Amino acid sequence: MFHSPFASRPATTPQPGGLYRQVGAETRVSGATPHQLVALLFEAYMEALAQARGAMREDRRVEKGVALGRAVRILEEGLRAGLDLRSGGPLARDLDELYHYLTRRLTLANLHDDEAALDECRRLVLPLQEAWASIGPSVDTAPAGR
Repeated sequence: MFHSPFASRPATTPQPGGLYRQVGAETRVSGATPHQLVALLFEAYMEALAQARGAMREDRRVEKGVALGRAVRILEEGLRAGLDLRSGGPLARDLDELYHYLTRRLTLANLHDDEAALDECRRLVLPLQEAWASIGPSVDTAPAGR
């Protein structure tokens, strides 16, 4: 039986606590500000990379593909799709190019079981995640309409 490396779910039984984590994540998302949603995307991206690394080391191909597929979807459908390329200026264009590059690297990491590529993808996003987290308190407490 063929399993797509970017399947939406692993072909395994649900993990204990999986539903609990899913409900917790949905609760966090439903009450989140736009800034917090992006922070959650960064967090989920890093978690997906860690899961992919573990699966890669243990030769769990389906789980590796699922985790990398999730990371790619976060980049493409979450972070990249949220960019305003018209009014975002050079920063938005640079982020668009970075997210596109990361997508390519993750695809190659999946094909070649390349942990170094996972390290690179983590290293390139970590400063963005940290910078985003550092502006959180000022953004989350700013008055509406600002």
